[in-house]
Order: sequence, then structure tokens, then C-alpha cells
Amino acid sequence: MSQTLTEGARKGAVDGSSTPSSKRWWILAIIGIAQLMVVLDATIVNIALPSAQADLGFSDGNRQWIVTAYSLAFASLLLLGGRIADLFGRKPAFLIGIAGFAGASVLGGASTSFGMLVTARALQGVFGALLAPAALSLLNTTFTDAKERAKAFSVYGAIAGAGGAVGLLLGGVLTDAFDWRWTLFVNLVFAVVAFAGGWVLLSSHRDAANSKLDLPGTLLVSSGLFALVYGFSNAETHDWSSPQTWGFLIAGGLLLSAFGWWQTRAEHPLLPMRVLLDRNRAASFVTVLITGAGMFGVFLFLTYYLQLNLGFSPTKTGVAFLPMMAALMVMAQVSTTILVPRIGPKVVIPAGFAIAVGGMAWLTGIGVASGFSTAVLPQLLLIGAGLGIVMPPAMSLATSGIAAEDAGVASATVNTMQQVGGSIGTALLNTLAASAATSYLAGKDATSKLVQAQATIESYTTAFWWSAGFFAAGAVIAFLLYRRGTLEADPDAVRAVHM
Repeated sequence: MSQTLTEGARKGAVDGSSTPSSKRWWILAIIGIAQLMVVLDATIVNIALPSAQADLGFSDGNRQWIVTAYSLAFASLLLLGGRIADLFGRKPAFLIGIAGFAGASVLGGASTSFGMLVTARALQGVFGALLAPAALSLLNTTFTDAKERAKAFSVYGAIAGAGGAVGLLLGGVLTDAFDWRWTLFVNLVFAVVAFAGGWVLLSSHRDAANSKLDLPGTLLVSSGLFALVYGFSNAETHDWSSPQTWGFLIAGGLLLSAFGWWQTRAEHPLLPMRVLLDRNRAASFVTVLITGAGMFGVFLFLTYYLQLNLGFSPTKTGVAFLPMMAALMVMAQVSTTILVPRIGPKVVIPAGFAIAVGGMAWLTGIGVASGFSTAVLPQLLLIGAGLGIVMPPAMSLATSGIAAEDAGVASATVNTMQQVGGSIGTALLNTLAASAATSYLAGKDATSKLVQAQATIESYTTAFWWSAGFFAAGAVIAFLLYRRGTLEADPDAVRAVHM
């Protein structure tokens, strides 16, 4: 079935040549480096937290803010960052985002106090919210040929999916070999390469230069996303019955509802409804949300299991995720360049979710004395293959057929869905895992090391079962929402290529 552009989209996409640029593969390389820097920073610091805590002397209760400060700023400002890229140009947004992210990373690495480190992490989130949608929208407007676009998004989607595991590996290596501060300083390496490449290869273009920034919409969506992510973050440290949890969640829901209402009335909406109303695009946004929620069942709890139960070092833990990343990257190529073009997303993406469900369900068989090669490795390969089939095509379809003037905000919506999904998954899975451990210990000798170890296994497997449930729900929703058949290019649609 053909996926067409709206009339508004056509008007936004008529200002450039559709001739592919000879620089496009180099542009993909710098976009990939920038995306990797942003994605791995969501996990690279996690492994270094114990060392940072010992060095700076902050409490266990405050430890979560090193992670939460980044996610709060990143999630709440993504849509604003995407619209800024549309209004003022993707090249300046990209370069300012990289430079600011690098500066914040240096500040964090040089931190002498808890407050300084939290401030640096929040600033990383602010500049990441400008950089991430600019990078994805550059990819969307650079690759217009269907086959080349599929290859480009398979690379981008693989980075987005495997970046968390890369962060765990790199964080472990740097913490073991050097110091926790290098988990932040390492961003300078990525930033210098990406900034130099962006400066040379990209040219400035403002696709939505005639529009204005929707200030009421910006305020509503930023405060709504902040409240939503903050509420889910509080669920990890407070009970779900706490006003700091449900109060912020309700406030976030109301603010986002008000934002949706305002977008139908604003003269220059921050998130035009035409971006959301395409059926395949809406299905892709939901797919990215669910994938973000379920992936934390792999990265977070399997990291605990490998280190605390199997005795892996931080570096060895990161290496253990490499097979999963390899499977994800291989299937990313297969799904975007072969399966989806020939079969269509309605079959392929639910099938990928189903494979991930099988891997997560199989992973629940871990035990106190399980071996990695039999109880973890095959399951990781299956999960990686499933996610590789799901994520890259979903990200490509989420921005496919979008007007050049809306590319930034559409890209920001993709990143927002992934970030909010991760926040939801972290909060729910942590709470459910803790409840499972408490239930297992009831009536048992809690001082026994064997009982304690089995309680942790119960918490992990509970999280894995729920992650499998997320993926199963994703399979059903994707099957219901995606259109039938393959996607055909609209012959009347003209895309813009701006370098």
C-alpha cells in the first residue's frame, strides 16, 4: 500500500534537489558517531557509579540522580530541540549540540562534588536533546533513495539499539583501566570527530524558516514530559502510592493532554498533527516506545545478574553483550533492506517482537549456578536478532514521507518515545523485581546467602517475564496498526536533500 505525503508535507519538501550527495555516506558516519555518543551516555555512567560514589562521597539515595538528571533534561526538551533544528537549521543545532555535550562531559569528569556532577549530567541532557533530533533529521533528509535509506537506517537503528550495550562495555573498560571520570571524558573523542565532520560536510538550511516557535506548546510538552519521567523515576525510590509518584504522573498526563489540545489550535504548532496522523508513523512511534521499555529488562537486570551472581567484572560484563549487539546489527541490515521492502512492516515487525519474546522467556531459566554459555548466550542472540528486526525499520518508518520542514520534530518524537519508554520500563521493572524478591523472602531465613541469592534470581526472572510481556504487547499492537503490504514511494512526493 502506498504511503503518501499530505499537502502540507509536499509544500515543505519542494526546496531542494533530489539528487543524492556524494558526501552522504560520510554524513552517515558522523551522524552515527554523534548518535552513539548520546545513546551510550544513558548507560556508560551506570557501571562507574560505585566508583564515583566512593570518590565524591554521596549517599545511596542520591545515586539515582546521576542517571535521572540526564534523562529528565533529555526527555523533556527533545521536542523543543527538534523544532529548533527545523526553525534555525540542522547544522547549527548539530554543532552546538555536540559542542555543548562535550563541554558538559568535561565538567562532569572534572566534578569535585555531587552537585557539580548532577549539574553536568543535566547539561548533557539539555544538549543531547538538541543533538539527537538534529542527527536523525539530517539522516532523513540526506538519504532519499529507498534502498540507500534502508541501509542508512539499518546502521542508525543498530546504533540506537546496541548503544546501551556499548555503553556498558566501554564504561567497564574505562572504569577498570583508568578511572570513572573517563566515562565522561571519552565523549571528547567522539565530539571532536563529529564536530569536525559536521563543520566540513554539512551546510546550513532552514526548512521551517517561515514558522515561529510555539511557546505555549513548548511549555506544556516540556513540563508534561518532565513530570511524567520524574514521576516514574520516583516510583523507584518511593512507593507507587506516594504523591511524589502518582501526583507527578497525573500532572504529566494532564499537561500532555493540554498540549495535544493546543496543537490543534496553534497557528504554528510545535508538533503538527500531520506528523502523528499517518498510520504507519503512529505504529512506529508506539513500537519505539515499547521497545525502549522492554530493553531495560535485558540491560539493567542482566548486568546485575552477570556481576553479582556470576561474578563478572565490569569489562567482562560489557563483553558478554557483544554477541547480542552482533546479532542486532546483522538483523538490522536484513530487516530494513530485505524483509520490510519485500513483505511489509505488518508481518516483519510483529515477527521480530515474537522472536524477542521467545528470547526473554527463555532467559527466565537462569539460576544461581547457571553457566553463561548455556543459560545466557543463546538467549541474548535471540533477543538481539528480534530487536534488530524491530528497531531500525520502526525508526525509518517513523520519519518516512515526512516533510523537510517537520523532519526535526518528527525525529525528536522518535527519541522522546524511546526515552519515555525507557523511563517507564525502568520504573515498572525495578518495582516489580523488588516486590518479587520481597515476596520470595517472606517466611524464609533472610540471613541465608543461598536464600538471598535465590531472591535476586526471582527478581531478575520477574523482570524478564514482564519484558517478554511488553514485547508480546508490541507484537499485537504492531500487527493491528501497521498497514498491509509493502511501502511504495509516492511519485508526487518531492524530498529535500540539504547538506
